[in-house]
Amino acid sequence: MSSPAPQTASPAGLGFTDRFLPVWILAAMGLGLLMAVFTPAVGDALGAFTIGSVSVPIAIGLLVMMYPVLAKVRYSDARAVAGDRRLLISSLVLNWLIGPALMFTLAWIFLPDLPEYRTGLIIVGLARCIAMVLIWNELACGDREAAAFLVAVNSVFQVVAFGALGWFYLQVLPTWLGLSTTSAEFSIWAITASVLVFLGIPLLAGYLSRRVGEATRGRDWYENRFLPKVGPFALYGLLFTIVLLFALQGRQVIDRPLDVARIALPLLVYFVLTFLSGFLLGKLVGLSYERTTTLAFTAAGNNFELAIAVAIGTFGATSGQALAGIVGPLIEVPALVALVYVALWLRPRLFPEAAPQASVAVAEPVPDRV
Repeated sequence: MSSPAPQTASPAGLGFTDRFLPVWILAAMGLGLLMAVFTPAVGDALGAFTIGSVSVPIAIGLLVMMYPVLAKVRYSDARAVAGDRRLLISSLVLNWLIGPALMFTLAWIFLPDLPEYRTGLIIVGLARCIAMVLIWNELACGDREAAAFLVAVNSVFQVVAFGALGWFYLQVLPTWLGLSTTSAEFSIWAITASVLVFLGIPLLAGYLSRRVGEATRGRDWYENRFLPKVGPFALYGLLFTIVLLFALQGRQVIDRPLDVARIALPLLVYFVLTFLSGFLLGKLVGLSYERTTTLAFTAAGNNFELAIAVAIGTFGATSGQALAGIVGPLIEVPALVALVYVALWLRPRLFPEAAPQASVAVAEPVPDRV
């Protein structure tokens, strides 16, 4: 199939819903803050509704958010992603070597006098993406099959490596550098539960939806009738999750604005540097725009649920480590939305051969890629 004539991809080319996504996100943040201030009992009730270390309301929001994106994945195509060694090796290097080391460095540069916040940031850096990155990748017209594969790979690495890397960055490396250390124990069960809930359930649901839908009604019905109906729920789940996060933790953010600002600055630097590193690396190794975008977002995103769960479980809900974990998603959401626009701006400049999409689809299916 021939490609359409090249045209400039920009935020102005997005559909109405996606073009104003930052507005909806800011509104969701504002609503959550209002709930935290004026109806704190709601936040208390939501915070008490947990199973183990998993917040049930946030889990529901994430599942609703992730299912439509994973239902769009052509899993038969995703198998071929495993053969792209450039993508796989680049992702592993960015996620498990560069990402944690960069966060460790930034935490010590910006927070040398605040060990609790510094430790919390290092934990955030170790919690690699398994959730919202699928939304940002979709918005920026990344390769959704590649995103699903990389998220699965990172999830496996997370279960195996999180505890060991936490020990290394909080105990071993500071000792080598003559810095102070932090004692921390990590629950493998908490990590495993997070991966199973926030990736396993929607991944299985998305896979079964496509297999059953295509087997019973055909691919045309599935992609042109079914997906447009479930697609909008990705945005609904995203906004619902953001409201809950701010309702649950907004009081701490309001009460400690200077601390939040100090935590936010290294986080912003981290997201920008990691994303741009992924974009540059993808371009250098010869990946397409779609896979370069996927590489950049899977490197920049973090598993905030895991970071918060580990920080609270290890240091307590009122600890500085927990506050740093809480600030993580509050900064990550607007930062990565902005980086979606950066990716679309870079597309015609770094990848002029890439055929632009007419719109970006959270609420609508993206046109088939060939």
